[in-house]
Amino acid sequence: MRERATATLTTVVVDDEKLACDELVFLLNDFPEVDVVATGSNGLEAVELIQRLEPDLVFLDVNMPGLDGLGVIRQLREREVELPHFTLVTAYEQFAVEAFRLEAMDYLLKPVEKNRLTETIDRARRSLQERKSPETAPAPKPASQPARTKLMVRANSRDLIVDANDVIYATIDSGLITLVTTQFEGQSNYRTIEDLQANLDRDMFWRVHRSYLVNINRIKEVVPWFKSSYQLRMDDKKQTEVPVSRVQTRRLRELFKL
Repeated sequence: MRERATATLTTVVVDDEKLACDELVFLLNDFPEVDVVATGSNGLEAVELIQRLEPDLVFLDVNMPGLDGLGVIRQLREREVELPHFTLVTAYEQFAVEAFRLEAMDYLLKPVEKNRLTETIDRARRSLQERKSPETAPAPKPASQPARTKLMVRANSRDLIVDANDVIYATIDSGLITLVTTQFEGQSNYRTIEDLQANLDRDMFWRVHRSYLVNINRIKEVVPWFKSSYQLRMDDKKQTEVPVSRVQTRRLRELFKL
């Protein structure tokens, strides 16, 4: 994407229903950091606009005639186009699993609520700032992906979508990652804790131990342990105690002013 002097999010909105498109543009006009540079009415137009305008953020309807929203992302991937931050907008929840498999940043259900839209804009803005800041990358890596707002969890033979804020912690054992949420626990489709953390908000999710990734907002208690070490009692039903590695103890002291 082109470098810009301001923090403006150049945005494209694509929806085959003109009323829905106009309504979303109306909501976006309330955000001073958002600049809607174009609108489209079908998937082929979306591909053309994204390649030509290189927007930061795209709100894309899923269910469109011809080339649908998911098809737009697949086609851009095949063309090796640098992807914008996609937010899929639809009235149908069943597309969510495929959307997140294709690494869409967010998924909004119609009618779009203003407070939910605010979360999406804030997340896109932070992600754009991190992408343009070289010091945010601890090691040479490809361009950072937007932080996920949703994750897929396999539980009771079902693929469930959970809000990232509701994830309490993740742990890995024998190559299998278990996600513990406020409502249930299940298996993640990520292969490593590193991959999982890379797709989440690093200000919220902390790698406290090589086998544990915790949601800082879900820490219930810091428990002193032997030889100046600590454990974290998490806010799950079992009140699980997660070990803090000695390497991470310094950050723990700084975080909670111990």
